[in-house]
Amino acid sequence: MSTQSVPHRHSVRVYYEDTDLAGIVYYANYLRFIERGRTEWLRSLGIDQSQLRAESGLVFVVRRCNVDYLRPAKMDDMLVVETHLTRLRGASIELSQHILRGEELLIRAGVNVACVSADGVPSRLPEQLRLSLIQHQV
Repeated sequence: MSTQSVPHRHSVRVYYEDTDLAGIVYYANYLRFIERGRTEWLRSLGIDQSQLRAESGLVFVVRRCNVDYLRPAKMDDMLVVETHLTRLRGASIELSQHILRGEELLIRAGVNVACVSADGVPSRLPEQLRLSLIQHQV
């Protein structure tokens, strides 16, 4: 199911530990920032990943991630991670994520997240979770 959503916004400040010797955010740390954005997006929909695992044994794993690094972020920058659902499938969720500094687009990422059992077997999204995702779409 293809869908269009209002982006969820999550603020992140860049700390010294996020940067390399040049004071620029180390490329792999952007993946941490978008992971936080996805987690907070799910929380905003009332989806608790710890509870999902405890009750159903299901977890989310990143299946694919494509990142375009457009501009660097630097120490002390205030960034916003925008996350929105672009496609909902039987056992996966496709997301578009952006990292912005003000209005300036720094990172553009396409992420495919699969739902799997604790032992790694792909599993359909639980119906209640699917309904939560659909209800919060525009």
